[in-house]
Amino acid sequence: MKKIIIFYISIILSFQSISYAKNSNELYEKIDLFGEVLEKIKEEYVDEVDQANVMDSAINGVLQSLDPYSAYMSPELFKSMRTETKGEFGGLGIEIGMESGVIKVISPIDDTPAAKAGIKAGDYIVKINDEQVQGKTLMESVKLMRGPVGSSIELTIRRKNVKKSLIFKIKRQIIEVRSVDAKIIGEEKNIGYIRLKSFNENSDQQFIEKIKKFEKEKKIKSYIIDIRNNPGGLLAQAISITDFFLDDGEIVSTKGRNISETRKFFAKKGDGINGKPVIIMVNNGSASASEILAGALKDHKRAIILGETTYGKGSVQSIIPLRNGGGIRLTISKYYLPSGKSISEIGVSPDITVEEDGDAFEMNTTTDNQLNYAIKLLKL
Repeated sequence: MKKIIIFYISIILSFQSISYAKNSNELYEKIDLFGEVLEKIKEEYVDEVDQANVMDSAINGVLQSLDPYSAYMSPELFKSMRTETKGEFGGLGIEIGMESGVIKVISPIDDTPAAKAGIKAGDYIVKINDEQVQGKTLMESVKLMRGPVGSSIELTIRRKNVKKSLIFKIKRQIIEVRSVDAKIIGEEKNIGYIRLKSFNENSDQQFIEKIKKFEKEKKIKSYIIDIRNNPGGLLAQAISITDFFLDDGEIVSTKGRNISETRKFFAKKGDGINGKPVIIMVNNGSASASEILAGALKDHKRAIILGETTYGKGSVQSIIPLRNGGGIRLTISKYYLPSGKSISEIGVSPDITVEEDGDAFEMNTTTDNQLNYAIKLLKL
């Protein structure tokens, strides 16, 4: 019997060796092919090309083939991205990703130049000033959009269901996001409305303070949490805010190739609002940490999700320095909801679909049909 087992193990190991050798041979053949292509470019391309730039493009091409969020940064670009820019550089206030060779807006951030100008989630940026985005890396495009505070930039946008390109002239500003806005709404003034714009370092503290203040009013019977156009932020903040509404159970898990990136996060005992009804408002611009909050509360049937399917950015990126002084932005793990479903490229579907119509995020039922619907729902 032992001889038979050893015989089978030998066969398996032989096949593994053959498979490894085959894969290695294919890899070496591809490397040789790549070298041949570079040589042909050098010898026969119509213009002279910088071989170092070609290699940078090849490296970035590999990373961008993985997903829209992985990218290569040259030493110059990496240094500029890490430089403190207090009062020196301004931004537009948009979270972006790469799709089909162009920049896609994940979400404009509330009260920033981009949001005020009318940039929307799902817009494609095809030109930055007079430069075509096609062919540029994500990080190169980000660099083009940065500049001195007060300086202007022109973005050419393609928008779904709009035939002509849209042109936006935007003035750069220092982006300082107030994470949380809140007020009491409804005819009977008994609904706590909280607009959560991002998941920054102290968002949970601001969020919980607002709710505790409402709870002291003793009139609040229900809550609307508005995370439309919230591009996400820190995982720890998403876990903390979600935990506030749950009495127990899993919040989210992350899975990666490394054991250190594979983790599960659970709620602690205690529901901060003692089971009061909650509606979470989402749209196509709700991404990443926002999707963790909405997805976990949906899976635990702790909240009704109202609005549109979220963006689907369920992944974690890490900035990794390289020996040449550059760096890569690399996806190292993905988020999974308590149900086991992946958020990545799928998003969180609402329990009740209500498409945006008019000017959203004004806390005004005459212009915000989604908020108006949520208020009516809480009256039932």
